[in-house]
Amino acid sequence: MIRLKTPSIQESRDALGKLPEGKLLINTINAHSYNTALKDKLFAEALTKGDVLIPDGVSIVKACKWLKAKSQPKERIAGWDLFAFEMDKLNRKGGKCFFMGSSEKVLSLIKKRAAVDYPNITVETYSPPYKPEFSKEDNDAIIEAINKANPDLLWIGMTAPKQEKWTYSHWNELNIHCHVGTIGAVFDFFAGTVARAPIWWQEHGLEWAYRLLKEPKRMWRRYIIGNTLFLWNIATKG
Repeated sequence: MIRLKTPSIQESRDALGKLPEGKLLINTINAHSYNTALKDKLFAEALTKGDVLIPDGVSIVKACKWLKAKSQPKERIAGWDLFAFEMDKLNRKGGKCFFMGSSEKVLSLIKKRAAVDYPNITVETYSPPYKPEFSKEDNDAIIEAINKANPDLLWIGMTAPKQEKWTYSHWNELNIHCHVGTIGAVFDFFAGTVARAPIWWQEHGLEWAYRLLKEPKRMWRRYIIGNTLFLWNIATKG
């Protein structure tokens, strides 16, 4: 079983402010990514060897309690919470944010909204090729774009596990000195191309159910089968 950890953020969202400055890899974990990590060695390594692993799911919070894990997070911290916290923080002092991932359409919408919501942040973007695996040339171009921008905040959004594995595998090639978050769906949420669950659903740990209702054909396997598998994995491998 992969090791569950949430260093520096065990108490609440307020503890995000205690994260050290500088180059820091921040990943999230939910039931789906936990299941995937059990079958994907590189993904599991990326999660466990990153600097911070945030419990983006009530199921993870409860699993830590059931398993009597060393980390005992008190609440779920969604990727959106991390995003909002870091963007607010950067906006207060001003700086540059780089979004790597998604389509040109989504990135264009992100830039437009960011100009309104975060006027003190300069936004640069990069849309990678849409393919299962990048070539060496693809990777070199992505890394060069990020390093040239030298951002004060970097977001990677290519869905799990691709985004975590890519960032972890190329971590030493990224000559940057900022927080890096792998936040997947947050790109679409912020761009407005995918609607996030209303507050009530979020507060009751039912954001997954809202997404299932909205996209049953795409999400049924992940949430119905995946959540059942998560419970089985925790019960048998914990």
